[in-house]
Amino acid sequence: MNQKNELLYSDESYLIRGAVFEVYREMGCGFLEAVYQECLQREFCKQGIQFVSQVELMLFYKQEKLQQIYKADFICYGKIIVELKAAKELTNEHRAQLHNYLKATGISLGFLVNFGHYPKAIIERVVK
Repeated sequence: MNQKNELLYSDESYLIRGAVFEVYREMGCGFLEAVYQECLQREFCKQGIQFVSQVELMLFYKQEKLQQIYKADFICYGKIIVELKAAKELTNEHRAQLHNYLKATGISLGFLVNFGHYPKAIIERVVK
């Protein structure tokens, strides 16, 4: 397979996705986002996945720093944003939020994870 066909950060992505599915397997759907945030943080630790949580992202308007900030749920390996939801369905507003996080950080890859979907968690991969 040539490099054009390879997924960006495929090894790291595989580990993150595995951790998400493990949390869903254990917890199922129906909890608030904060519960899944804590569970996924513990699973990342157990699996040795490098992460920081609740990362404050600075925003700018015409090169001027704004007082408002975004908080990304996780940045894994310093190069993948993981944004969590616990909704019946993902919406375009959720997708726009992740796109804004990618833009604000300059990070190229993000996962939009929905734990609120039954019968399985939904993971959308977004590449900027």
